[in-house]
Amino acid sequence: MTPTVSIITPLYNCASFITETVNSVCSQTFPDWEMILIDDCSTDDSLAVAESLANKDDRIHLIKMETNSGSAAARNIGIEKAHGRYIAFIDSDDLWTQQKLEIQLAFLRQTNAPLVYSAYEKIDQQGARAERLVQVPDEIDYEGLLFSTVIATVTAIYDTDKVGRVFMPDIRKRQDYALWLRILRQGGVARGINEPLAYLRKRPGSLSSNKLSAAWYTWRVYREMEGLSLAASLNCFGHYAFNAFRKMFI
Repeated sequence: MTPTVSIITPLYNCASFITETVNSVCSQTFPDWEMILIDDCSTDDSLAVAESLANKDDRIHLIKMETNSGSAAARNIGIEKAHGRYIAFIDSDDLWTQQKLEIQLAFLRQTNAPLVYSAYEKIDQQGARAERLVQVPDEIDYEGLLFSTVIATVTAIYDTDKVGRVFMPDIRKRQDYALWLRILRQGGVARGINEPLAYLRKRPGSLSSNKLSAAWYTWRVYREMEGLSLAASLNCFGHYAFNAFRKMFI
């Protein structure tokens, strides 16, 4: 039977976290999903843990990469293999609230949006909450998204019936941001839910922890992926930098 939602999760050396992540998906009040775990040649026990989890629930499928290729390539394999109408993402150390899918699917149908996202909370390596809700705008279009990276991957879900099966560019960082831009470039508006439906884990040394590197890849998205002129890229980057700085204090 074809699932309604396909959930994409790349794995790389996440043995300490992946069980909790998968459990947060298995606890969803909306049960009609498949979860695609893509192991990107982990060197710890991630693959063994993932195999054990997949053996316990036939909605969980495991794919083993032949060579280490990065999270964009792993996610794209997951998108390619997905059977669901809706594509959602959760990284191997993040968590969902129990009603995440139920709330978002109802919201997708209500708004007829191609892409929805939500507020979230941050947690540290041990799972302690940062006691600060990261809020999101009620809606954002392509032009607005060029100015601010407001969509967290762990909260996003898109409708393939509206936009097709859209893939990420194969870059080390900001491939998720480039995906949202690709979706919204087709037209339409992404809709936000200002209720925290996920927990984003921040770990020292993770790909998302280096702000300067993230800024560089944001610039690459403007110039290489979106093909913006130098002037337009500088304008977008200025807004992005201001919004990123402001988010540190609100």
